[in-house]
Amino acid sequence: MRILFLLAALIVAQPALADNDPNRPTDKIAADLEITEVQFIECFKPVNPEPGKYPTGAQQRANKAILLPCLQQANPAITNDRLDAVMDKYRPEGAFRN
Repeated sequence: MRILFLLAALIVAQPALADNDPNRPTDKIAADLEITEVQFIECFKPVNPEPGKYPTGAQQRANKAILLPCLQQANPAITNDRLDAVMDKYRPEGAFRN
């Protein structure tokens, strides 16, 4: 019984993550962008994150062309620079610009 309680506590303590990018906490990103977590996850679904650490500039632009307009529908105040700052804040390997 004690093991089940411990496992349940560990599962609850885990931050929410996007299915196709399990490295970033979607709840914190959404809060920083002033949208709901569900909105962020839905906007992120069609994005193809780089499996390695450093996406090409073309890949970054392609993903942002999908992500930014969707996020702006949820919060028109989200700018390209703000999105970059928030995503860099939660990027496991730190900020990256190509």
